[in-house]
Amino acid sequence: MHLQVHKIFPELQQYIKLICSMECEGDADNQGILVLPDACVELFINYTSTPIAIIDRKVFNSSIVNSRMSKPNNVKMRKGSGCIAVCFYPGMAYKFFHLPMHTITDQTVELSELWKHHMNELEDQLLNQINNEDRATVIQEFLLKELEKCEGDNHIDLSLILNVASTQLLSVKQVSEAMGITQRHLSRKFQEIIGLSPKEYFRVNRFLYSLHYYKQYPSNQLTRVAHESGYYDQSHFIRDCKEFSGVSPKELFSSSHILY
Repeated sequence: MHLQVHKIFPELQQYIKLICSMECEGDADNQGILVLPDACVELFINYTSTPIAIIDRKVFNSSIVNSRMSKPNNVKMRKGSGCIAVCFYPGMAYKFFHLPMHTITDQTVELSELWKHHMNELEDQLLNQINNEDRATVIQEFLLKELEKCEGDNHIDLSLILNVASTQLLSVKQVSEAMGITQRHLSRKFQEIIGLSPKEYFRVNRFLYSLHYYKQYPSNQLTRVAHESGYYDQSHFIRDCKEFSGVSPKELFSSSHILY
């Protein structure tokens, strides 16, 4: 697998976490990997005639959007495939799709279903580009046009920025009080914009925090990892680990085919 990271337009940097090109070289599909949930939405825009990937044993022939909110995905890139991948920050894909995000939560959907009138033209444009830098530019220019159609919701954006940027793990009550809205209204907006309830989102966020903490301090015992990540005890951490990855923490931290 050949990966190349591309520069993000300044106007898109608050929305997009990563843009990269992915090419599966050689005579065989790449070795499958398990990708853990991260409450992010990702685009995989195909610029070849080869099926793009096998995700959870289903073959996808064309460009897709993957809303990996709270479930892991088994992913295998097809030999000869090539795509531009765009990963949005949590809650930011909403601005480009103009639909309630809970309708695609934990699903992989063909992009033609969401951008019905644009996908053939966009894929043809990518196919005709000389290199992947130009392809990344074409996609970002397209995303800027979609962004112009979005009516902003700065009040909710503030809550997302508050949560993502904070060094502390926030509760639903803390966020709703900080925003001056009810927890019910906050839950409704989270479902619409992120695709999860606040409780579900914070739970995934806490689990991801624990994984990043362990990467920084791999010599720490699981009890310390759980405590520093906001878990009541080690057993709650192990429960979330098994639900979000399918394996125990020991198996997760020693695995080479699990991506997070």
